[in-house]
This record gives sequence, C-alpha cells and structure tokens, in this order.
Amino acid sequence: MNDSFTHLGTVTAPSGVLVFGISLWVDHWPQVGRPLSERAREAAARGAGGGHLMEDPAEAVAVAVDRTRALAVRARTAPSPFDDEPAISVLEVELAIPWPEGREAPVPLGDLPVDRGGMLLGDAVGLDSWIGLDGEPADGLADVTYWGRDEDEAHERFGGERIPQFEGDERGSYGLLDLPLDRARALAAEIENHGAGVVSSVAPHTDFHRLECAGRTRPLTVGAIEVGGCPVLGFGWCQGDHAVRHHGERAWGRVYPVTLDRDANGGTVLRWSIPAWDEEDEGDEVGEGDEGGRAA
Repeated sequence: MNDSFTHLGTVTAPSGVLVFGISLWVDHWPQVGRPLSERAREAAARGAGGGHLMEDPAEAVAVAVDRTRALAVRARTAPSPFDDEPAISVLEVELAIPWPEGREAPVPLGDLPVDRGGMLLGDAVGLDSWIGLDGEPADGLADVTYWGRDEDEAHERFGGERIPQFEGDERGSYGLLDLPLDRARALAAEIENHGAGVVSSVAPHTDFHRLECAGRTRPLTVGAIEVGGCPVLGFGWCQGDHAVRHHGERAWGRVYPVTLDRDANGGTVLRWSIPAWDEEDEGDEVGEGDEGGRAA
C-alpha cells in the first residue's frame, strides 16, 4: 500500500453538512420522502457529528463540517488486483473542526459499498438540486457516442471525433458532443438504422453525466463539477476493478467502514477504508444480471 496521501481536490459545504454517498441515486431521496438535505442535517446533528443514511438503493453518510472553510480531500492508493493500477484504498476528508477533547477512539458511522456508478462528495443542500441519470439536462444538450464493427464506415457518413472513455483509452468511441437533445436522439436512431454493426448511446447533460465525464480520463477517475452553486467531487472505479473486488456490493457484503477520526494536527477527518483484496474472495463473484439496479 502507498503510505503517502495524494491530494484530490477540495469541496465546500455552506450548509454546514457534507454528504458522501452513491452518485447514481442522489435523485432517489426526494422520491421516497423528505429531501436529502433534511435527512443529512438530522444525521449530522447526532452526538458523534455524523451518521449513515439509507433508503434502498440510495446510501450516504452525512457529517457536520465548518461551513466557512475549504475541505481538503485526499487518498491513499493500493494496486488493483485486476490490472495492478492504483486504486483508492483510503479516502480522507478534512472537516475543519477540532477532534473532541476526551474522545480517544475513532467513531464508526456505518459502511458504504463502492458503487459501480461512482461515489460523490458535496454539500447537502447543493445536492438537493442534483439532476440524476433519468433527469432532463438543464442546458437541453446531450452527447452521442457510437461504436462497433462498422464504426469506421459509419464515421464516414456521420462524422464525430474519438472520445476517450477512461484513463489510458487512446482510441475511444466516435462521438458528437453538445447536440440539442432531440437532435441527439434522432441522430442516434439514424446511426443504428445505418447497419447492424454499430451501436449508439445518447447521454443527456445531467449532473450524473457531467460528473462522470469530468473524471473519466483523470487519475483515479476523480472529477469535479458545480451543483447548486457548490463544488462536488466524484470518484469512479475501473469497471474491471469493480468486477473483481466490489461486484455485488451490499448484497454480497462488499461494504467498507466509514469513520470519524483524528488527524495528526488534532482535527477531525471523515475516513473511508477499503481493505486489501483477499484472494480467498476471488471465487465469490456475482453472475451477470444478479446485481440488479439501475444501469449507469
């Protein structure tokens, strides 16, 4: 394991409450009751200064922070058993509040899975305005990508440029970006009707898509966007690494502890720890389609 931390960026939480959770389901909270910010505020007001939130399949942890300070985010990494590339093993967020006097042990807040759609960190109130995967893009635009056996032939007719899909992907898929949504959908249908050897995808500019794109080709797949006037950090995972270590997520017990802990300077940090891979778990993989849930 890498014993040094890598700085990933900063976030702010003007509401005084910071949320760390599954990005794919942020828009699920208001559909099943009160807004995320109300639930998060209650969790952060608990005696320990934070707590776990769950409304299956949505999950998050909410903590109290200094609303006036920028909060540094950092990570330790360890080689992935999938491709030996660095993957997050410990994520830490400075909360800019002192560690309580007399408190000796870390405070467990629950646990979280590594979601295949990614994780995010942001202000509780800011996230109330989150536009999820099925939402309508605020700018009315979308991206179209297409690939397949006959992609080069399709490219001669429909154009576009190579769009990298992940860090180190030099080739990528062909794509046309920032099209009006109706035009994007019509173009995708036209591309697929062109021949059986091409598949297309339309991605409206939702907050989920914007955050995914922001980190797609960056180290550790970490990206940043603004939501509700506040910076949000997103954390993605290589799909191969997820399949090897995290597939099945909570249903298969692949969840990792979240704690409040003291840092070397006497401050409080939010810490999410992903233990080293246990090779004995290698056979415990979930079959395709067993995980269920929403497609990212």
